[in-house]
Amino acid sequence: MKDYLVRGMTMDGFVKAVAIRSTELVRRGAQIQGTTPNATAAFGRCLTAASMMGNMQKVENGSMTLQVRGGGPIGTITVVSDPEGNVRGCVTEPKVPLVEKFPGKLDVGATVGTDGTLTIIRDLQMKEPYIGSTPLISGEIGDDVTAYFAQSEQTPTACALGVLVDRDQNVKVAGGYLVQLLPGAPDDIIDRLEAGIQRAGAVTPMLEAGMTPEDILGQVCGDLGVLFFEPQEVEYKCYCTRDRVESALISLGRKELEEIVAEGKTFPVECQFCDTVYEFTPEDIQKLLKNA
Repeated sequence: MKDYLVRGMTMDGFVKAVAIRSTELVRRGAQIQGTTPNATAAFGRCLTAASMMGNMQKVENGSMTLQVRGGGPIGTITVVSDPEGNVRGCVTEPKVPLVEKFPGKLDVGATVGTDGTLTIIRDLQMKEPYIGSTPLISGEIGDDVTAYFAQSEQTPTACALGVLVDRDQNVKVAGGYLVQLLPGAPDDIIDRLEAGIQRAGAVTPMLEAGMTPEDILGQVCGDLGVLFFEPQEVEYKCYCTRDRVESALISLGRKELEEIVAEGKTFPVECQFCDTVYEFTPEDIQKLLKNA
């Protein structure tokens, strides 16, 4: 089953929402980064959140970067989303130890840490990107995204994310939702939405039960009703190319490139976001020097 997200709005027009099934893209990201279960859960939640947030901004050729630095053993998590919600990312330390809150429940907060920030960089195709940063609340990512919207963008938001890692360390299910109140929402709408969030509960049990993103938003929004828009397929997608890698190599400077040529060996360059390896022979590097 392909991953997809769907956006919607309640019938009264006071709540906008998005939900996603991200199992395959999280599975792919974990495979590329070689993450252990705790890192898979943390990285997967970031991939899931970034996909929804990137899709929400709808700026052609723009991008959104979500970066989490919490001081925990995983180090820095960096995820980039395109306007459709396709994502790519990397982690500093993918091989983190197993830490559980209780048997069968991974402690993502302990893996990420809380001594740091969540930073959002929005490239809106303007002169300068928009950068917002807020302190981490729990390191569980969903709570931190919720706090980011409240503090940095003054938008009342509820974000719930889930990644279930199976006994064989593969991703069983992953997904989440993000709902936001629009200006002027009356108190009774807020109360009904909060009741729906409580009733829906955690994301992973809903996904395990086979619920779709539409089902999840229906459960969360309850009797408010939801008008759905066209679903959007999403995937783990890297935009690296040999030309981009060549530009990066040129930026190293003439001296370093000359040293690579002098070694007389093929120089491999691996993309940090995917498992593509670009190989450059001494002759290739020599051509870069001439072009530079």
